[in-house]
Amino acid sequence: MVDGRLPQAYTTAGSASFLEFLQGHAPDLVPGRLSAAAGAAGTPLAPHGTTIVALTFEGGAVLAGDRRATMGNVIASREIEKVFPADEYSAVGIAGTAGLAVELVRLFQLELEHYEKIEGSLLSLDGKANRLSTMIRGNLGLAMQGLAVVPLFAGYDLDRRHGRIFSFDVTGGRYEEHDHHSVGSGSLFARGSLKKRWRPGLDAAGAVRVAVEALLDASDDDSATGGPDTLRDVYPVVATVTQAGYLRVPDAELAGHVAALLDERRALHRQAHPAPSTDPEAAR
Repeated sequence: MVDGRLPQAYTTAGSASFLEFLQGHAPDLVPGRLSAAAGAAGTPLAPHGTTIVALTFEGGAVLAGDRRATMGNVIASREIEKVFPADEYSAVGIAGTAGLAVELVRLFQLELEHYEKIEGSLLSLDGKANRLSTMIRGNLGLAMQGLAVVPLFAGYDLDRRHGRIFSFDVTGGRYEEHDHHSVGSGSLFARGSLKKRWRPGLDAAGAVRVAVEALLDASDDDSATGGPDTLRDVYPVVATVTQAGYLRVPDAELAGHVAALLDERRALHRQAHPAPSTDPEAAR
């Protein structure tokens, strides 16, 4: 700001896209342009986050993510958040290089807010997915160096009146998924769980339970996916997106689902593997 006046860039008419404004006037702040020169001589491992699951239900969609970030074979964080509101009617979950992913999500949130202020209306759900696709494509250079970001996007379509899910690849390719989907290192195990547990007609509570169970199954087989930590009271981040907007599910509700699931599995395990008898007579 010079002499109390904004720079000319801020008063010049242009696109409603905040990303295009940033590329034109401050390209060094775009995540895809961040310098990787510091890592040319061997960048230390960056924390990575997994696993994200999404599914639809009657009246909306659920997006959920575990809380573990790994750095090689080391747990970098047990409490990282990987699910964020994109705007009032959509949410985005991140898998991949955690630092870049969080920065990309923040820029995506600004992009949607900027569009709404400039145009005076919300961007369509397809439009939001396309914007995110463009931003991921801008990170392709770093993705080729191993610093990839692969988000999962879900929202409530105000025109079609139902929840929708979009997945992406590192080149920015956008794909609409139906019923459910998962990304991240534990996605193979989570997807198998979703196939078994998802069904048409699920309500919000039922969909949340299915999402929690899918993450629990993924954590059982994938070391990079963190399971619910009842000792530290760390539970997955789970959010629903409906006509009423984005709503994060309280930890108290998630704790109830986790306790019920663990009780069921404990009972099945004991039934399949009964404890050996300690009665000497029975041992004869």
